[in-house]
Amino acid sequence: MTTQPNWLNTRDYPFDHHYMTMPAGRMHYLDEGQGDQVLLFVHGTPTWSFLYRDVIRAFAKKYRCVAIDHLGFGLSDVSKTTFDGTPASHAQNLKQLIEWLDLRNITLIVHDFGGPIGLAAALDISDRIDRVVLFNSWLWATEDTPEVQKIDKLVRSWLGRFLYLRLNISPKYLLKQGFSDKTLLPKGIHRQYIKPFPTRASRRPLLQIAEALAGSSDWYQEQWERLNTLAGKEWLILWGTKDRFITPAFLEKWQDQLPDAQVQRFDCGHFVMEERTEEVIERIGRFLGRE
Repeated sequence: MTTQPNWLNTRDYPFDHHYMTMPAGRMHYLDEGQGDQVLLFVHGTPTWSFLYRDVIRAFAKKYRCVAIDHLGFGLSDVSKTTFDGTPASHAQNLKQLIEWLDLRNITLIVHDFGGPIGLAAALDISDRIDRVVLFNSWLWATEDTPEVQKIDKLVRSWLGRFLYLRLNISPKYLLKQGFSDKTLLPKGIHRQYIKPFPTRASRRPLLQIAEALAGSSDWYQEQWERLNTLAGKEWLILWGTKDRFITPAFLEKWQDQLPDAQVQRFDCGHFVMEERTEEVIERIGRFLGRE
């Protein structure tokens, strides 16, 4: 039996804990509710399955809701092996979990780095996917983007390593900057994103995935060029238009590629499900055909 960390807020995150043992460590996941249809939630950085807590509670009454914590995030192990922490490796872990649990009739729900991670896994097992719900994310080459080049230069410098590994800048500061209304990130909720990364070793996955923003550029493009495998599925795009990094220009690229996708814009930042929780639940419910 695994002991819960003493910082975990079980009032807001009142779920049973499950683990899949992998060579690089145990991956934590939630498996709530039941039914033939599966909602599969995939987070980005520096978040974990806590990000989807309210959406899961709303839909577990009717659907089976599965939400993972990538290795090194949330309640999953920090790998003591040579696990490289790239989106490609996280995608392989996700695919392995999907096949291990034999998940089918999946509505894939992705955000941030969870976009390329979740979609890459889905592209390999597209027959298991029925629908996709996409929050602010991308799936194409990034290395030529000036903003990405600037971030990549920082995270690969001594200063970037200091900020990530010593000061824990990703959940402490960068996450907060993702909110257009910072009052919607109260200290108690913010603490749930900071506490999974108490040491320099535990923060290395944050640095690894930040380095992959540009470092995995070719891999993103490879997935993008395969997207037609999923293009015929039903898509719902929920987009925060005040996102300072993944801007509406990213949304335009998705719409060009997926002209039949349903789209709803929200006047908020990057973490749409935190800032517009009830509206997100209502819109996903309509997408799923719930009364």
